[in-house]
Amino acid sequence: MAAQGVVAYSQINATVRALYSKMIAPPMWEALIHAQDLNALLALLSKTVYGPYLQIKSELLTPRRIAYQIRGHLADIYAKLIRLSPTTACSVLSQLWQLYEVDNLKATLRGIETGASWDQVLHLLSPMSQHTVLKPEDLEKMLQSGTIEKALAHIAHTPYYDTLAHALERYHTEHSLFPLEVALDLEYRRKLWKSIACLKGRDREQALHIIGTGLDGDNLLWAIRYRVYHGLSEQEIINYTLPYGYQLRDEDIRAIAAGKAIAPIIRRLYPEFDGRFQFESSKDLSAFELALQRHIVKTCHAAFRDYPFHIGVPIAYVWLNEHEIRDLTMIVEAKASRLPVESFVSLLEMQPLAAQEAHPALPA
Repeated sequence: MAAQGVVAYSQINATVRALYSKMIAPPMWEALIHAQDLNALLALLSKTVYGPYLQIKSELLTPRRIAYQIRGHLADIYAKLIRLSPTTACSVLSQLWQLYEVDNLKATLRGIETGASWDQVLHLLSPMSQHTVLKPEDLEKMLQSGTIEKALAHIAHTPYYDTLAHALERYHTEHSLFPLEVALDLEYRRKLWKSIACLKGRDREQALHIIGTGLDGDNLLWAIRYRVYHGLSEQEIINYTLPYGYQLRDEDIRAIAAGKAIAPIIRRLYPEFDGRFQFESSKDLSAFELALQRHIVKTCHAAFRDYPFHIGVPIAYVWLNEHEIRDLTMIVEAKASRLPVESFVSLLEMQPLAAQEAHPALPA
């Protein structure tokens, strides 16, 4: 079995390790964080793997457009790794990639509700040219249709149609996109869990450990947010979350929905957080979410220190690349707004070593 893993993953492992070595290193993070302004930041980014994606007219490089352009790197990485992956791994990576399609669909629905133009929505999307169900022209037609019902008619040929059509009644009753977005989020994660269930052996173990950790975090955050900050009923919380997970149990979700203490659940799942989240204010949720993201980053880095010939390595890399892009987007926006370093550096998910050394008071 081990020999089969080596054969199946030899090429993709070598590719991912090469990509991993080109991720932004601590000295570059330090330089980016302390760049004098947006132009200085762009000059530094031109020396990284994101440089080729920024080779457009300088007057077009607004913060929104920069974020869009650098996301092109993630799109290219997914296309390459999906192509190189063994069949079962390809299925999981393709399902992971569909999250960005779901996010693009939600952004388009929001654009319809707000009356935005296609130009206003386009660069909020993730660039997706391969391995997609929805094409940009589908999203553009949806936006131009003017109403949610007419928009759905343009995607009747896709798996998303039934999911959204079933949530339309609640959309009309609540006069909110929330039921539509929740339906998309839950259906996406159900399919992701199913793709993991098709794996065997080390692949299944690694996918559960990495993806399951992320899905547990999503589900837990939803339950807490719905109860503490949105005041949803017990039944609504249960309906709007998943009844299964990796380490998060159905009884945990039901306990949160029923109003029981959240802190003991957090302590069991994440003992390293040292019981510091009590959810007595909105700051607790933001801090907890950041801690969860950093926990996932550490989990992904750990995949590169063990036996390498399994699906966990490409999964870990694409997720690390996503976190890297999110941090870069935050820095771009900060530099464009001329914010001081101390206003954003403690919020970076990748926790660059250089930043920690320069700011030792940051939360771990």
